[in-house]
Amino acid sequence: MTGESAEPTVVAVERDGPGRHLARELRPGSFLAPRPLLPSADRLRIALVGTRAGLLAGDDLLLDISVGPGARLELVEPSGLVAYDHRGGTSRWRARVDVAEGGELHWDARPFVISSGARVERSMEVSLAAGARMLWRDTLVLGRSGERGGGVRAMTRASYDGCELLVEDLDLMDPDLRELPGILGPNRVIGSVTALGADPGGRPHPYRTALAGPGAQIRLLDTVAPAIEADLAEVWEDWRAPGGTGTPDPPVRNG
Repeated sequence: MTGESAEPTVVAVERDGPGRHLARELRPGSFLAPRPLLPSADRLRIALVGTRAGLLAGDDLLLDISVGPGARLELVEPSGLVAYDHRGGTSRWRARVDVAEGGELHWDARPFVISSGARVERSMEVSLAAGARMLWRDTLVLGRSGERGGGVRAMTRASYDGCELLVEDLDLMDPDLRELPGILGPNRVIGSVTALGADPGGRPHPYRTALAGPGAQIRLLDTVAPAIEADLAEVWEDWRAPGGTGTPDPPVRNG
C-alpha cells in the first residue's frame, strides 16, 4: 500500500485593524479540513476536522499553520487521530508552525492513538518571532484498549527569535526498550502542555520543566488516558487564563 500523498492543510490568519482577525487562507488537505467556528472577541477559532478514518502505511499528513503580526488563532480538534496497523509500513505526521511578532497560537490537540502494528514518524517545527507565543496541548496513546501499541518517533523543534527553545527527539519505536524502567515502564499514555515564547505563570506543578528560553512544559505519564486528560485540562485552563501566559521574556542567546 503506497498510502495517500501529502496535500497540506493550510491555515493562515492575520490581523486587520483593532480586534479584527481574518483567515487569509483555509485550504483543506488530504486528511484534515479547516472549518471556521463562531468567533471569539479577541481571536479567530478554527476546527481541524478529519476527512479520513485515520493513518495507514505510506500516508503523509502535513499541516502548515501561520499567524500574522499581532493576530491570535485558536485551533480546535473535535476528535483524535488513530494510526492503524501499518502491516510493515510507516506513516508520517508533520506540522510546520510560524507565528509572527506579537502573534499567538493556542492549539488544543486531541489524543493521537498509535495502534499495534503502526509505525509513525511525527515532527513539529515551530518558529516564533520575538514577542510571539504558542500554547500546545498534546497526548500520545500507545495502543487502543487491550493493545501494547505500535511505534512512534516524535520530534519537536521550536525556536524563539532565531534561538533554539525546545529540541526533542522522543523515540518510542521499540516496545521492548520503551517499557524498560526509567523510560516508560508500564505507562502507555504521554501527555503534555507546552508554553512557548512566554512564562505561563499559573499554579506550581511538580512536573513543570523550564525550557531553554521563555516557556515551560508539563509532561505526565500514565497507564490510562482519563487521569492524564483531566490533569492536562486543568493545566491548560490555568495557562490560557487571562494573564496566565505571562509576559514574553527576552530571548536567550548563546554566548
